[in-house]
Amino acid sequence: MQFAKRLDKIPPYLFAEIDRKREELLAKGVDIINMGVGDPDKPTPDHVVKTAIEAIQDPSTHDYPPYKGTKEFRTAAADYMAKRFGVTGLDPDTEIVSSIGSKEAIHNIFLAFVEPGDYTLIPDPAYPVYRTATIFAGGDYHTMPLVEENGFLPDLSKIPTEIAQKAKLLWINYPNNPTGALASLEYFKELVDFCKKYEILLCHDNAYTEMAYDGYKPPSILQVEGARDIAIEYHSCSKSYNMTGWRVGFVAGCAKGIKGLGQVKTNVDSGIFKAIQRAAIAAFQTSEADLQALMSVYQKRRDIVIEGLRSLGWQIEAPKATLYIWARVPSGYTSTEFVTLLLEKCGIIVPPGNGYGEYGEGYFRIALTVEDDRIHEAIKRMTEAGIRYQ
Repeated sequence: MQFAKRLDKIPPYLFAEIDRKREELLAKGVDIINMGVGDPDKPTPDHVVKTAIEAIQDPSTHDYPPYKGTKEFRTAAADYMAKRFGVTGLDPDTEIVSSIGSKEAIHNIFLAFVEPGDYTLIPDPAYPVYRTATIFAGGDYHTMPLVEENGFLPDLSKIPTEIAQKAKLLWINYPNNPTGALASLEYFKELVDFCKKYEILLCHDNAYTEMAYDGYKPPSILQVEGARDIAIEYHSCSKSYNMTGWRVGFVAGCAKGIKGLGQVKTNVDSGIFKAIQRAAIAAFQTSEADLQALMSVYQKRRDIVIEGLRSLGWQIEAPKATLYIWARVPSGYTSTEFVTLLLEKCGIIVPPGNGYGEYGEGYFRIALTVEDDRIHEAIKRMTEAGIRYQ
């Protein structure tokens, strides 16, 4: 019995490796501070849980759900887009489809549009699924470097014309994982114009749209005039409402993109439990005050990390969005060497930047998903171990 050859091209999933190392150290009795995975540690809001409980007790939720999501859910998603971004008039039947979180729908859009010989344009560093999904679909990927000097934005002028002509998908993600970078509506317009020129489906992974601080409100690419002709946008309840385990979200935008995604979905999954869809509707209706109360927890943690790193010599700006701090490793270390040092000397787990791609080398990522006292303890351990930025 042999694995398919495509698996030879797939590296071990970064966070699966982090979990493996964590389990090994816990078995040895090491007190681990896990700042590796962006999994919110706070409970799902009470009003969401209460709605789910009531929905589970309703027998009408116990049958198969519609593949593309209930009409109630898709309408609520369209209402959310109108209220949050001013993107009005989205058709719940043709421009919205439910998703099992984002990861499933990210993977499925490649199956809908990418064939052998096609290219995808993916950022680097980036969420690893963009790359692996290209491989699973039999396509080739062209990386768009995200470098600090350019604000971690892809330089579209550096994409070869012959590659752009063969490209089917272009991926972006702002606020950005792992860098925490932001993109403006002006930059989004450049992307829309570029993708219209080459007839590329523009895919915006907007998983961190509500994870923002200091009064910043991330935009939607669908706010750009004409974007709905060429772009789809992924939204997830995972980060914004502490619902990572619930696996629910939606994709909105270009009707052709939604149709292709929906066609794949009907053949590979059976939809989202109706009770969870009702819970997601309640999440969309979270008040601004309650949402900001959730975000204030992460903003405080961000400030503790930034202050701590600065005390150890890092010159670093506080990101205005996401759950992450993207920091350079000290000179003399590779990304892997430095995170290994943190693990072995301090019992701190953080992922190396090169786990997100070639251009992530020289960085590491800190997730703001542990309590304040544990962050203080992490900084204390680094200080006592003599770890500084040089």
